[in-house]
Amino acid sequence: VGADRECLDMRPCGSRVAAPTVGAMTITEPITTPERTRSGHWIDHWEPENEAFWERSGKRIARRNLIFSIFAEHLGFSIWVLWTVVVINLGNAGITLSLGEQFLLTAVPNLIGSLLRLPYTFAVPRFGGRTWTTISASLLLIPCVLLAVVVPSHWLAHQSHDAQLWILLACAATAGFGGGNFSSSMSNISFFYPEGKKGLALGLNAAGGNLGVAICQLIVPLVIIVGVPAAAVELPVHPVHLAYAGLVWMPFIVLAAVCAWRRMDSLTEARSDRDSYTRALSHGQTWVISLLYIGTFGSFIGYSFALPLVIKNTFPEFLAHHSFIATYLAGLGFTGALIGSVARPVGGWVSDRLGGGRVTVLCFVGMAAFTATAIIGVERHSFALFFGSYMFVFLFSGAGNGSTYRMIPSIFAELGRRSGGDPLDYRRRSAAVIGIAGAIGAFGGFLIQLAFRQASLPVVDAMAKATKTITSKPELVAAKAQIAAAHSTWSVAALWIFLACYVILAGVTWFVYVRSSLLARRFPSLASATI
Repeated sequence: VGADRECLDMRPCGSRVAAPTVGAMTITEPITTPERTRSGHWIDHWEPENEAFWERSGKRIARRNLIFSIFAEHLGFSIWVLWTVVVINLGNAGITLSLGEQFLLTAVPNLIGSLLRLPYTFAVPRFGGRTWTTISASLLLIPCVLLAVVVPSHWLAHQSHDAQLWILLACAATAGFGGGNFSSSMSNISFFYPEGKKGLALGLNAAGGNLGVAICQLIVPLVIIVGVPAAAVELPVHPVHLAYAGLVWMPFIVLAAVCAWRRMDSLTEARSDRDSYTRALSHGQTWVISLLYIGTFGSFIGYSFALPLVIKNTFPEFLAHHSFIATYLAGLGFTGALIGSVARPVGGWVSDRLGGGRVTVLCFVGMAAFTATAIIGVERHSFALFFGSYMFVFLFSGAGNGSTYRMIPSIFAELGRRSGGDPLDYRRRSAAVIGIAGAIGAFGGFLIQLAFRQASLPVVDAMAKATKTITSKPELVAAKAQIAAAHSTWSVAALWIFLACYVILAGVTWFVYVRSSLLARRFPSLASATI
């Protein structure tokens, strides 16, 4: 009982136990349990590649850490995208913002979360997985408190428009704490599992976190209308309780922090692994993988942030005739996020059989093809075609997330074989790249929102000029509707940029990881390793 905490004979866990001597020889038993020191949550000896060690106690400890890591990371993703729901309901709370300003409010947490991912990755070697998971989960209380207290306050309502925007930007920025959790969580869990089991563990960890996006966009639109009469909810402008959007997460965040502190562990092996990050940053393959991850994960998270706003400002006539969809608009994002999250482990599984390089090429081709059909949907004012196309974009981006991460250990294992270097050193570089690529890849979501915002500026300018002299509210509403209808294809320019990027990324993936003959002597590829 409690073999993962202490040995039954009271000797330190993991120590070598002397057996009876035979002649001059002393036989020692191999280490099959973790060696713990200090508070009992630090493990100084961890040998997952040792089958006896793994089966006796390692698997149980790794599984426990994975479960609580997924819980904390899941909440992180939920808080990260929380403002996708808040922004489209600010008008119901009496705060009026332009389309460009709304995109700023969703882009800022995306940017902050991306920037935090790299220091969060280095936090695991510095503080240990247990301590840092506790800290990073606790930080999620900050955006929830600000959303519950500041955003719906009378104080904010009586500020000038510019002051309101800056205050909202500051509150939204703190949601970026949730975006950093992914890199530290993935890096930490990668140390607990043997090479042959890392793929599934990392896939479950990532998918469990990504599902936080879907859960947030499913639950929060319903939570904020609790207590509002059904007849009122059907109106274009109706009461909402934005404070509930922050309050609903607080008990779960406290639970995640307590569970991490009491039930998770830290590995000394991870703490002494800082140099691997430096060596990984100097390798060209790290930057190629990070570029590909900008295209896959950047698309997943970028569209999760932006899609509700894009739909709201591209298909106003459709939403006017479908009040439930208009009210529950953020819930549409739930569908795409769910599809992308479920597709992630499937992409990794298919890559185990076909090769991650081939699967990633197919994913980029699929994303390009369905972005093209989404453009047709916008130009024909077909909501069904646009929405259906983006569900497939989510599908391929999710599968691409899994296939891209599946490539990382294969790439560095092959590089280690070709160079004759220490296999352990290259495994550690691989773990480092998981965190680095996650940090850089998330920046793609910010770029997607930036592209949409820039594409929307002509609409914003037209709105400002046409409504400057209008004082009657009915006339103002009619003028805005007329301008929105005249500029309904505003997003097409951004969509063409995305399509071109997917084509380029498919070409890069093919050239580096799949190409086997063309210019192979002059520019060697990794095709022979079936990455």
